[in-house]
Amino acid sequence: MRVLFFGMVKDLAGCSADTLELREGSKLGDVFDYYAARNPKLREFDASIVLARNEEFAPRSTGVADGDEIAFLPPVSGGRDRYTHLIADEDTGNFFALTREAIDTDEIKTELLRGEDGAVVVFDGVVRNNTKGRSTRYLDYECYEGMAVKMMAQIGREIAAAHSIGRIALVHRLGRMEIGESSVVIVVTAPHRRPAFDAAHEAIDRLKKLVPIWKKEYFADGEVWVEGEWDDSVVNR
Repeated sequence: MRVLFFGMVKDLAGCSADTLELREGSKLGDVFDYYAARNPKLREFDASIVLARNEEFAPRSTGVADGDEIAFLPPVSGGRDRYTHLIADEDTGNFFALTREAIDTDEIKTELLRGEDGAVVVFDGVVRNNTKGRSTRYLDYECYEGMAVKMMAQIGREIAAAHSIGRIALVHRLGRMEIGESSVVIVVTAPHRRPAFDAAHEAIDRLKKLVPIWKKEYFADGEVWVEGEWDDSVVNR
C-alpha cells in the first residue's frame, strides 16, 4: 500500500510518501503503530493525527488491503483551467476548487450571481504580517488535494441544503503566499443577506476543521507548522 504524510507529520516521518506491506487482516491502527515504532515522536501526536483510507476519513479499526492509499493527516490548520482540482455542480452552480494561482474573487462573484440574488457575501482570508507579535515573512500551504476538494464539496453542498441561499463557492490556494495575498475565498449568493452571512460563517468554520490543508509559517528566525484541531466528528476511533 502507499502511505502519505502531510504537514508536520511529514517532518516527523522524514518523508512525504512510503510503501508498506502488512500481513492479511491488518488495520489502519497497525499502519500507525508501524510508523510510530520507526518514529517515536509520532506517539506524542497520537490524539491529533487522523488517518484516511483511499481519500476518506476512517477509524483505526478499518481494515486495509493491497493497493490502498493511506494518509496521515495532522490537525488542519484565468478560467477554470487555473484550478489544480475542481468540482463544479452544473445543476446548482456551486463549485469548489484548489489553485496555485492568485484567487480572482470578482470572477467568482460574477459566476455565481443571478438576477434573483439580493446579497453576495465574501469571506476573503488573507495572509497577515504577524502571529502573536512575531513578524511573519510568508506562508506555505499544502494539502491532500484529492481528499481536500471532495471535503470542500461535501461541506458546501450540506450548507447549501441547510440555508436559503442561491449558490456557494469555496476556493483555497496552495503553495507560497506573501503578506496580503488571499489564501481562501468563500462566496455565497442569496436572495436575502442573513442566510448568506450564516452560510459563509459556517463554511469557513467547517473548512478549518475538516479539510486536510496545512499551513507553515515562516519567520525571520525560524518556521513552524501552525497547529489546529480536527472536528470531533472525525476523531472517533
